[in-house]
Amino acid sequence: MTSESAHSSAPADNRLLPGPILLLGAPGVGKGTQAQRLMGDFGIPQISTGDILRDNIARGTELGRAAKSLMDQGQLVPDELVNGMVGSRLTQPDVRRGYILDGYPRTLGQAEWLDSHLISLEEDAGAVSLPLVAISIKVDEQELLRRITGRRICPVCKTIYNIHSKPPRKEGFCDNEGSPLQHRSDDTEQAFTERMKAYNSLTAPVIEHYSRQGRFREVDGSRAVEEVTASIEAALRHLRQAGE
Repeated sequence: MTSESAHSSAPADNRLLPGPILLLGAPGVGKGTQAQRLMGDFGIPQISTGDILRDNIARGTELGRAAKSLMDQGQLVPDELVNGMVGSRLTQPDVRRGYILDGYPRTLGQAEWLDSHLISLEEDAGAVSLPLVAISIKVDEQELLRRITGRRICPVCKTIYNIHSKPPRKEGFCDNEGSPLQHRSDDTEQAFTERMKAYNSLTAPVIEHYSRQGRFREVDGSRAVEEVTASIEAALRHLRQAGE
């Protein structure tokens, strides 16, 4: 599925303050597409830990240098550094109305740290801050496998096709560029199975954490893109109203 920056669906209720949103979903559910639509509807940024990490390294921040040193040694970046980078990002003015988190919090420890950090930001600023809510896009695993293994990408214009649901006019070639389409090495059944195991083991405690606090909803991601967006925004309104 392709990400899109603009769409024709009706805008969300302008009276709703979205606040921080964690968009969850297994590989292939369409999180990127839905994040772009929410950004357009609410005028809030998407915050990717990958982007934050690359930005800190490029700017040579203290956190970026520490992370780069570990990565150069083949080590994972620990929660302490990731948390620090996210905390720094959340001080920027474009997040005041809300933001969409991508790839974070990935673990229960990160979720607990973020909850505490958001409370401290509220206390420091002396203003009301909304708690993070989590919305998961759910798609049947067999359908996800079909989406992933059928995915083909144009290396030139980056258009994404699917040999099952969105095939190119000429098999194996991009409609726009005529370039041979690529099949990513991680878009295989074996790779998908491993990614699902990792996703489920990491995400289950995060979902349980937010469920216990009444800050979690699940939506059906198998429907049309516009319908999924409407369901996400309805879930968000419900969560915000329930928290008032």
